[in-house]
Order: sequence, then structure tokens, then C-alpha cells
Amino acid sequence: MSVDDTVRAAAVPRRFASEKDVEEFVRTLEAYERGELGADDFRTFRLTRGIYGQRQDDVQMIRVKIPQGILGGGQLRALARVAREFSRGIGHVTTRQNVQFHFVKMAVVPQALRVLEEAGLTTREACGNTVRNITTCPQSGVCPDEPFDVTPYGEALTRFFLRNPLCQALPRKFKISLSGCPGDCAMGAFHDIGLIARTRDDDGRVALGFKVLIGGGLSVSPQNAWVLSEWVEPERLLPLCEAVVRVFDRTGNRKNKGQARMKYAIRKLGWEAFRAEVEKELAGLEPTRDPAVERYAEETPPPRTGVGADLHARIVTQGSEAFRAWAGTNVRPQRQAGYAMAFVTLPRGDVTAAQFEALADLVERWSLGSLRTAVDQNLLLRWIRTEDLPAVHAALESLGLASGEAGRLLDPTSCPGAESCKIAVTGSRELALAVKQTLERTAKNGGRELVTAASDLRIKISGCPNSCGQHHVAGLGFHGAAKHVGGKAVPAYQMLLGGHVDGDGAHFGRRSVRIPAHKVPEALTRLLAVFRDERQPDESALSFFKRVELRRVEQALADLVAFTPDSLSPEDYRDLGQSEPFQIEMGEGECAT
Repeated sequence: MSVDDTVRAAAVPRRFASEKDVEEFVRTLEAYERGELGADDFRTFRLTRGIYGQRQDDVQMIRVKIPQGILGGGQLRALARVAREFSRGIGHVTTRQNVQFHFVKMAVVPQALRVLEEAGLTTREACGNTVRNITTCPQSGVCPDEPFDVTPYGEALTRFFLRNPLCQALPRKFKISLSGCPGDCAMGAFHDIGLIARTRDDDGRVALGFKVLIGGGLSVSPQNAWVLSEWVEPERLLPLCEAVVRVFDRTGNRKNKGQARMKYAIRKLGWEAFRAEVEKELAGLEPTRDPAVERYAEETPPPRTGVGADLHARIVTQGSEAFRAWAGTNVRPQRQAGYAMAFVTLPRGDVTAAQFEALADLVERWSLGSLRTAVDQNLLLRWIRTEDLPAVHAALESLGLASGEAGRLLDPTSCPGAESCKIAVTGSRELALAVKQTLERTAKNGGRELVTAASDLRIKISGCPNSCGQHHVAGLGFHGAAKHVGGKAVPAYQMLLGGHVDGDGAHFGRRSVRIPAHKVPEALTRLLAVFRDERQPDESALSFFKRVELRRVEQALADLVAFTPDSLSPEDYRDLGQSEPFQIEMGEGECAT
């Protein structure tokens, strides 16, 4: 495929919606309101349609499924309309590349679904015990390090599983990711199925294939995925994934939802027995060649033609100081000469309605009509001509979206937390904001070197132990907790150190101290100082926090982690961003329904 063909293909918006889905939702909602359908049955139905209950009884969350994270200009405008007319004016990009809208009244959900459907967007199987959104690295197709573009394979898998009777009532949710490079950029190591692109020489021809991981997961019992196969040909990929889903459907625990993910089925049966079941299932399935990916399996991958490292050497000498700082952290060369990609950093993953609309105009002018959401809750603009980068930066600056540091220390990730989630303990979104603001102040007030030296470190925050914010695989991870002191509850965060994902799998953070919520930002700056003072020559922050003794961390934070009446201030008894005393208010979550 030529670069021009690739460019044109990248500009085509995907459509996964069905008008019948909206009609079915309206009929079912009306039946429920007439009392013809019970609450439990309606809940199961609406969850598979992406409508999720919140902590507040009278509103819903709508999760829009964004396969492979691809959004066209018209779709961005539809998201803007839903945010403005039916939600609270913002959408939230998730760690599954989806977009969520909170505080939506059930009465207007059908109207919101119609707006989304007209733009080709669906909420179908974004929640519930289904095959959830299939994610890919947002750089797929333009990454200089990938052997080939995995996007068409993700789309083929999406179309196969979407609305497939096979996966409408699985024992538990099921997650699939596709990584384009050996470092497992889409983090398949903690997915039910993780696919990693590979090539090999096949009698003088470059053959395409995948390494297949299965059974990974996070939550309260993290599990590094098992390697099912080091090499699977494209025509066997879809049947193999189907076989895995079928075995999970047959062996998963339907009595105890807390033990229902596929990792538990593998642990119960044993790895060899589970793999044997997959092989037995696969033997009865025919190879499949999807027309959308046929040419990718037959053609030699396009050569790497990107300008490489000299891109930064050129752009850092042009434009304003603000542009150069942004480009230094958010812009990367594509494999195609003359083009670059630019990350849009989204604090807390939020996009306003006005920003959605303006981004639609921006991508249609400079990014071939589409962008991609990223699993770190940012956006990626692709196919920007290098000479247009200053203009793109100026446009983002006018939208308040020109922050740098994408994918680095100053770009924390967080789940929605107790603001809307029934099972969250703490307000993780507020902590993410407080952490970012504290570290930015530290950098401005003489601590730039302190922050820059630890720029490789990722901070990920969850409002509870279930790891929706992926805290297990963060250099510094935090999950919401609480502690009672003198009969009063104190919001707190359990800290984990040294987690990450690479080509060798998932490396889960070590459990360290528990910290009052208001003291977490100060704790972070102290830990950065420990890193600065005690690191080995050329040691990265991640490497340091993988090895530092936990006793040293406890020593450095001793006064901050003391939960006694004398050590706590009045604000420590309130959650971040709240004026009322903290109370533990956890309901029954619907994520395991």
C-alpha cells in the first residue's frame, strides 16, 4: 500500500452503529417503564447497551464504544452535542479508548443514542458481560517501530464480535488489545487476549503474524497473561480468538462474579488444561480471511520512511518557546516522511463540548479528518505535515489543549472515582488534578530539574482497588482507601511502586504505604527528592522505584503516613475537592452484573 493510499484510508470514519439498536433500546425501556420487564432484566439489557448506573440514583453514565480509538470529524461533533444537550458539558476519555458521558437522565438516553447512531457511533457492548471495546495503540499505522499496522485486524475482530450471539452473556467482561510493536504498547499483558504484531522471514517473503497472550488482568488479584502462542498467522487469528472466548464462556464462574474473569478459569483448570481446551475448540473452526485485512496479510509491510530523530532537531529551532516545549514532549515523527503525530494532553481525560467541536474542525483541516483516543486518556492527531505543526499548536493553544508532557510524569491517569462511580472510595479525579498542579508548581519554583529527571515515571490513580485507573502498572500507582481515626473516616490512598508493562509482560507495583489523600502530593515531591539524591548514575525513575527498599520509602514519608489525631489536620478528614466530612459511601457496582 502506498503512503497516499494509507493517508486516504486513515481519513475514512468507521461506522459500527445500527439504527435497530436504538429502536430496541426504546422498546425495552418502554416495556420496563410499563412494568412488563423486571429491574434485574432491564439492568442486564442496558449494560450490554453501554448504559451504566451511577452513584446517584436518578442519572446514568453513557459509554460510547470507540473501536481502535478512531473518531472522525462528524463523530466528534456528535460527541459535542451529547455533552452539551444531555450531559454536563464534558466527555471523558477512558483507559479503554472510549468516551463516557455522566449525569445523563434516563429519559433523554434514547435521544442521545440517536445522535450517536447518526454519526456511526454505538454504545453496544461497551459495558456488561461482553467483549468490550477492542483497543489498539493509537500510533498504529504511523509508528516507526511497528512491523505493520494492526488497525485492520482490530476492526475485523470488532465487527466479528459486535452483536455476535456468542458473547452477549459471558460469565464476565472480556477485553482484547492489539499492540503494533514488541514493547506491548497496548498492554496486552493484562488483557484477556493480547495480540502483539510480529514478522518473520518465510522463504524470502516477509510473513505477518501475532504473538498471542491470554488470561491477563488487574483488579484486586492482578495476573500477568500466559503466552498462548508465539506465532499465529492472520488467517488463524479470528478463529483463535473465537476459540478462547468459547472456552471462557464454557468454563467461567457464573456463580461468583468476583471470581468470574478468565484468569480465574485458567487458575482453576490449570494452564495446560485450559490451553488444551482452546486447541480442541480451535480444531473445529475454519481459517478466516476478512476482506478488510486480506491485503495486509499478502503484502510486504511498507518501508520505514519517516524522518526519524532529525524531526525534533528541526522543530526545536522554530516557533515560539511554548511551541518548542510542547513539540519536545508531544510531537513524534511518523514512519512516513514529511508527517508527524501530536498528542493532545487531556487533564483528567476531559473534553468540553466546545473542544470536541473545535477538534472536529482541526482534524478536518490538518489531520485528514480523524484522530485517535489513547489508553492514557489523551488524544492523538496524526498525518500532520511537519510544516503545519506550529499552526496546529496555535489552534490547540486557543482551545486550552496545548499542555505538554504527554505520557510523562506531569500527565497522570485516573478513573472517574467517587464523583460518579458506585464502588469508588475516593475522588481519584481530584487527586489527579492536585498531583499535576503540585508538580507544576514544584517545577516553576526551582524544582524543574527534580521533575524533569523523573519524567519517565507514570502516575496512575484508581478510586478503589479494582484498578480502572491501572494503578498496578504505574511507576507510582495509587488506589482509594480509607482509615478510621478516633471514630472518623480519613480518605486515603494505598501506594504501589515500580509497576509497568513491557515486552516481557506486566510488572505489578509493590505495595507500599497508605497516605492520607491530602498528603499524597507532598509525598510525591518527597519521593522525587529521594530519587534525585539516591539514584545510580543514569538510572531512570522507574528503575529506581522498582528497586528502592520499601523501608526507605516509609522512612522518607514517616510523618505523612501517620494516622493519629495529632498528625492529622481538619482537611485530612475531607476528601480532595470536598467541603463536607468524608464518609465511606460504597454501593453495589454494576461492573460485575
